[in-house]
Amino acid sequence: MANVVSLVRTTDSSQSIRDSISKALDLINFQVNKNIKSVVIKPNLAYYWDSSTGYTTDPRVVAAIIDWTRGMFGDVDIKVVEADASAMRTKYVFPALGYEKLAKEKSIELFNLSKDVLLDETVHVNGREISFKVPALLKKCDLFMNVPKLKIMRAVKITCAMKNVFGCIGFPKKMIYHKILDEAIVGINKVLHPHLTIVDGLVGLGRFPAKLGLIMAGTDVVSVDWVASQIMGYRPSQIKFLKLAVKEGLGDPHDLRIEGEKLEGFSRAFPKEGFVASKYLWSVQFWLLNAYRRLSGDILPPVLDEK
Repeated sequence: MANVVSLVRTTDSSQSIRDSISKALDLINFQVNKNIKSVVIKPNLAYYWDSSTGYTTDPRVVAAIIDWTRGMFGDVDIKVVEADASAMRTKYVFPALGYEKLAKEKSIELFNLSKDVLLDETVHVNGREISFKVPALLKKCDLFMNVPKLKIMRAVKITCAMKNVFGCIGFPKKMIYHKILDEAIVGINKVLHPHLTIVDGLVGLGRFPAKLGLIMAGTDVVSVDWVASQIMGYRPSQIKFLKLAVKEGLGDPHDLRIEGEKLEGFSRAFPKEGFVASKYLWSVQFWLLNAYRRLSGDILPPVLDEK
């Protein structure tokens, strides 16, 4: 049976986002065959940058997923989760990025995975033994939804579905894995298996943030990242952790079908990384964007909002 990844256009309105998510899930024929009582939603809140920068998951996307979940399964237990990281603390990021407000509006729980019971898990990847601290919640919930962003990352070229699962590791100092980051990304995806991935592509983050108006969905993280890498301007064979994931049997890109919009339309709009990009330039861009947002109250400068 083919792994299906859907691509659906959306606008910034809450209704459009809800409709697009519903359509994206219909296109992949997403079905759950058991009684759902507990749902976990893992956005990408890797740092304190507002979702308008393309760096973090937009709470409007998570709100729409919550609405869809309740429409499908009724009044189930829903937790929006994140884990502490080397340069981020969940207790600060939830209020800073609008998730405390979302939790009150939707009557859901915010949960710090680093405060959960952490299970010791060891896997072998590419001949290397890697150990992880894995939150017990993610192993026992009925429905685990992965809600990553679409953005480039110099260390591994792209970050989307598989890298967001890496963010689930309960041990905060994830920098200990950075020398073997590709292997660690594959390793944690051997341990944790989201039932569903919904990608927030409202704003894509490449050389600069740009509005894409995209919702992606799929049940296989390797397939989602295979498509995402092409949208971001890379051949999947250029992404080491994707090649490694296929080698380790996590996915099969030959068994992949795209439904909905054409990939090329989003690929043309994504601001691909250029040779002039550097770590310094990246930092300056984010500083300027944050300063603009504080001073003007606008999301993106008009020059970046042009399609």
